[in-house]
Amino acid sequence: MSWDRQQQRRIWVIGASTGIGHALARQLLSEGHHVALSARRTAALGELAAEFPDQELVVPCDVTRKDDISAAVRRIGQHFGGLDTVIYNAGSCEYLNDGQVDADLVERVMATNFFGLAHCLEAVMPLLKQGNAPQIAAVSSSAAYLPLPRAEAYGASKAAMSYFLHALRLDLRPHGISVNVICPGFVKTPLTDRNDFAMPCQISAEQAAAEIVAGLRRNKKEIHFPRRFTRLLKAVASLPLDLQQKLTGQLVRA
Repeated sequence: MSWDRQQQRRIWVIGASTGIGHALARQLLSEGHHVALSARRTAALGELAAEFPDQELVVPCDVTRKDDISAAVRRIGQHFGGLDTVIYNAGSCEYLNDGQVDADLVERVMATNFFGLAHCLEAVMPLLKQGNAPQIAAVSSSAAYLPLPRAEAYGASKAAMSYFLHALRLDLRPHGISVNVICPGFVKTPLTDRNDFAMPCQISAEQAAAEIVAGLRRNKKEIHFPRRFTRLLKAVASLPLDLQQKLTGQLVRA
């Protein structure tokens, strides 16, 4: 079910302090929606709280802590009564180097990107069931489409997210809850600013937010952008594995 453009929705944006989440929260607030803003560090949310004092609720939440998630959901329930949309944007990215497996690194990335998502959805489901055309959305990545060098931990976490959400959609369909998987390419954020490699077709966080909101309004099952980049990755992913990995193997840093 698509959004009514005149409808004010109750939305929880998880990971709203910087990058895509911050830009997304700003756009949703500017459109008149009521938005709960969550992040581990909430000081960065102050400017949004000052600009939209009657529409927002700042809720501290570290997605790796189940107690934080439960407390955040309780506050949102008391304030909003229910939720129409939850957007999981919390994310972490660390790379392996030279094929050296660091299990602690892998665990850290999975804890935020995948298990944090699962814990949040478990806690928030009762609020969604009280919502209007309830909707789950989460920011995965176009890295989930195919294996990429150094992305063992990050790509695996995002592939797990995408599979989990696409499967969850099947089970939630009878309950009227839609699921949207968001797969960006390179977006300029504090997280990608740490990358030490070329990022083709990179777009701004504001452009990403506009793409996401447009996709959520239309209730697109998969929202991927910029399409000139994500379509190329999808095309490479459709190739035989030997050829696919010959192409992607050339991306390894010198």
